[in-house]
Amino acid sequence: MLTGTCLVAGSGEAIIDVNGVGYLVQCGSRTLGSFATGETVCVHVETHVREQAITLYGFASEEDRAWFVRLQSVQGVGPKAALAILDILSPGEILSAVSLEDKATFARASGVGPKLAGRIASELAGKAPPSGRGIGGVFAASPGKAEQATPAATDMRLRNDAVSALANLGIDQSQALRAVASAYNTFSEAPDLDDLIRVALKEMSKG
Repeated sequence: MLTGTCLVAGSGEAIIDVNGVGYLVQCGSRTLGSFATGETVCVHVETHVREQAITLYGFASEEDRAWFVRLQSVQGVGPKAALAILDILSPGEILSAVSLEDKATFARASGVGPKLAGRIASELAGKAPPSGRGIGGVFAASPGKAEQATPAATDMRLRNDAVSALANLGIDQSQALRAVASAYNTFSEAPDLDDLIRVALKEMSKG
């Protein structure tokens, strides 16, 4: 992670001053939208080392960073496409799209064509969400504020807890992921865990 003062938040990148050293960090628009020039920010970082460059990619949450890595496990998905997907989908929405093999959702991202969208949906289907580094939440953009969970982070925990509960009942993980994704989409606002599990079981009984 990097914690420092945001000097510049431009198009696709930010400069963060950490004890007098300025780090150029590539970020998606959702992450950049949480930055304010002159304020303290903390970003989760994924580092790419290439022959001619070392590039830092910054994310407001560990869930975003972990999905950035997972998306690139699909052939044809590079950093640019992964950032584009994360610009339009939260981690929870990505998990739903993957669980339901909803290629149309991925195709909405800039630079992601129908063929690549279909590959993402099919290759990641049935897989558990990335566990990341065990550092959750989004870090406050101003000094003195404690780390706090965001709706996106809470959404992921809720879905994961529901999938775990179904798995404990002996339900196959891929079936559990699909049932929870379908159930979650029936709520107009975030449900509590018991309701999500109940509706997920109901969704499974329809099959």
